[in-house]
Amino acid sequence: MKRFVVLAAFLAAVSSLPIEERVNGENGWFVPQKDGSFEWMDMNDAEKLLEHNAPIEGRSNDVSFYLYTKQNPTEGKEIRSDASSIQDSHFDKKHGTRFVIHGWGGRYTDSMNVKITKAWLSKGDYNVIVVNWDRSQSFDYASSVIAVPGAGTKVGEMIEHLHHHHGMSLETLEVIGHSLGAHVAGYAGKKVGDKRVHTIVGLDPAMPLFSYDKPNKRLSTEDAFYVESIQTNGGLKGFLKPIGKGTFYPNGGRKQPGCGDDIGGQCSHGRSVTYYVEAVTEDNFGTIKCKDYQDALANECGSTYSSVRMGAVTNAYMVEGDFYVPVNSQAPFGKIE
Repeated sequence: MKRFVVLAAFLAAVSSLPIEERVNGENGWFVPQKDGSFEWMDMNDAEKLLEHNAPIEGRSNDVSFYLYTKQNPTEGKEIRSDASSIQDSHFDKKHGTRFVIHGWGGRYTDSMNVKITKAWLSKGDYNVIVVNWDRSQSFDYASSVIAVPGAGTKVGEMIEHLHHHHGMSLETLEVIGHSLGAHVAGYAGKKVGDKRVHTIVGLDPAMPLFSYDKPNKRLSTEDAFYVESIQTNGGLKGFLKPIGKGTFYPNGGRKQPGCGDDIGGQCSHGRSVTYYVEAVTEDNFGTIKCKDYQDALANECGSTYSSVRMGAVTNAYMVEGDFYVPVNSQAPFGKIE
């Protein structure tokens, strides 16, 4: 409790830059609070906080895994990295595997995980492993950021265990993470190393307290053979600059149609999950190739659709660069030429 009080006092005190000089993600961050508000934290102060604080004792190791398959599509079977646990489950090495990782304040039973699990199981036989790292987190966002590397390492260790001892193919592995969970996915890829994880999909990777120029401390293109990023609330909760080898900007990547004022960005931030689920089940998000991400943000990429679909499994072999994604304001959200 003492540590939480110190963190809260620190957050309340750090706002030395005048309001007009604050650029989110450049010289500091607007850090989300549990009540939906934001508190400014200067970059130097934030880096000191992250550098000198370790994860809450015992919590960084508190990561659990729940397996869903066609045989148990709605009741997850908790699995551990020991032989009997995997053998007593429906894990099948002949099937592709999907790890799904929630963000700050989430847990494995959240609708995000349920929808992504259902989407993949509707497409065929998969091992869908939902990661639960809620007990590694706290009510405080900054403390939860500190827990990300440890949680990601645990996910990486489970990937290695399934690969080495139970025949799980890394070639058919996809790790999907939303917000803070996208960076957990990145650290999992770093743990496995050598780009051996085939695909990581970052769903609006969280920006607050993550520096674009420090890819070793966030999800980056080096964490897997292919990294795809779907960025829907850039400049507030998510990144504006491209995170993935293939980076997709629905509606220009800042704000999503149908979300109203969305001052805190919650709706637009969550749309990355909604779009991904629809992309998996319908494969209906046409894209327009852009010269660079600035053109994607400004919707200045022309009107000619490319052959690339956002979220497609085949993207790993054919996609690089930044794409503008036209979307509707209600389901179905995807547009095809």
